[in-house]
Amino acid sequence: MDVNVRTPDVNELNQILRVLEQWQCDGGPLDLHPGDLGWYSLRGPAATAAAIRVWSCGDTALAIALLDGPQLLRFAMDPSLRQDESLAVRIVADVGEPATGVLDAGSATIEARGAYALSEQLTKEGWLPGDPWTPLKLNLAAPIDTGGPHVEIIEPDRTDEWVSVHWSAFRGTPIPHGRLRNFVDGWRAAAEGPFLGSARILSLYADSRAVAVAAVWSAGNGRPGLIEPMGVHREHRGRGYGTIMTRAAAASLREMDSSSATVCAESSNAGALSTYLAAGFSAQPEVADWRRGP
Repeated sequence: MDVNVRTPDVNELNQILRVLEQWQCDGGPLDLHPGDLGWYSLRGPAATAAAIRVWSCGDTALAIALLDGPQLLRFAMDPSLRQDESLAVRIVADVGEPATGVLDAGSATIEARGAYALSEQLTKEGWLPGDPWTPLKLNLAAPIDTGGPHVEIIEPDRTDEWVSVHWSAFRGTPIPHGRLRNFVDGWRAAAEGPFLGSARILSLYADSRAVAVAAVWSAGNGRPGLIEPMGVHREHRGRGYGTIMTRAAAASLREMDSSSATVCAESSNAGALSTYLAAGFSAQPEVADWRRGP
């Protein structure tokens, strides 16, 4: 195969979304999901396109990766090519050469779940397994019990309260005004791209206050959907809101005709794992990213 790697244009984002959707399937690995690009797209369509790398042969995409932060590359591959050695060799050569514009020299991390040939080639080049992650899945064939506090779908142009809860959940402090405005503007920027059309922004309310938040991302009818992110306000933990929010998020994906709800948590994050398990998710075998030293 004559394989090339490139950075797509903004006007290709919709096509990339459709390809990633087609690669999602139950029973497959929890690799790069359209929702991962959707969450990243809070940076805006131009920044999202600039962070994507596509390996293709002619007009056919073979692998898609997201530079999800400095030196972190997250992959999805055509399912029929997960054991293709020649493609894996080419990708490893590209990530090892800074001139290709994929990764800089030095420490780096690659997420390549289910990409068996790629993982084998990374091992040969000295990459080592990193910390373990636990994928979790919930089959959505049956209705989800969502009894409890009220859950509301939030529009992208009124996410101030959602953003404040998210910040508390992951930072544990009140959000500075400047960061609040930037985050809210990010949701508006995401609305300019193609990913938010298959998403819902959710808030859980108790006593008229938002206590937990989530976003869910569909990959199309009959395919796995993604919960990313989900968090509970620091002042409202220990009351079961995380489990309620997770179940409501899964129910929302079911309404969007997803076949299953998926999420991935660090295996060391006992709180997150217990929340998802309490919500009815099943833990899948652990997976590890690949790390390259300095």
